[in-house]
Amino acid sequence: MHRFIVAVIAFLLLAAPQANATEAGWALLRNGGQVVFLVNANAPGTGDPASFDIENCRTQRNLSDRGRQQARRIGALFAARAEPVEQVFSSRYCRCLDTAIRAFGEDLVEELEALDLISGAPERAVAAKDEIVALIRDYSGRGNLVLVTHPENIQAMLGITPREGEAVIVSAADDGLHTIGRIIFN
Repeated sequence: MHRFIVAVIAFLLLAAPQANATEAGWALLRNGGQVVFLVNANAPGTGDPASFDIENCRTQRNLSDRGRQQARRIGALFAARAEPVEQVFSSRYCRCLDTAIRAFGEDLVEELEALDLISGAPERAVAAKDEIVALIRDYSGRGNLVLVTHPENIQAMLGITPREGEAVIVSAADDGLHTIGRIIFN
């Protein structure tokens, strides 16, 4: 019995910071004008098949049923708890586009190559990061801007590794991008 009580207390202590961080993230989004990186929803596996073709979803790792439900839930939560989403840019990978469209609707979603998975080419990674930072610096909308991308890209830009379907709220400063909030949907 003693172990059970200790385990419950440990769980609550570990869960409390995440819940507080998530609520702080929602508070930022209620004010509008924020930029949010959103990791694609659940897409089982790692990497993409050797036959990968950016134009053909059958050659890519795609959302699972759970991922499709998760994307719809993310959209519903944004609609209920945040200032409206003004625009959504997405990686061209099908798992990101599917997440974006299911969450926010096709009319808001625009493909952006700079959000594609960065791998292998350092010069491409630098150019993509520069484009994303410029986009974030230039954003001055009243609603929120959502950038749907891959956890590896967020790791490269912010030094943190978010979960699938996690939202990371960012701001741009002279020295780069900074995390100002996080929302964990799972």
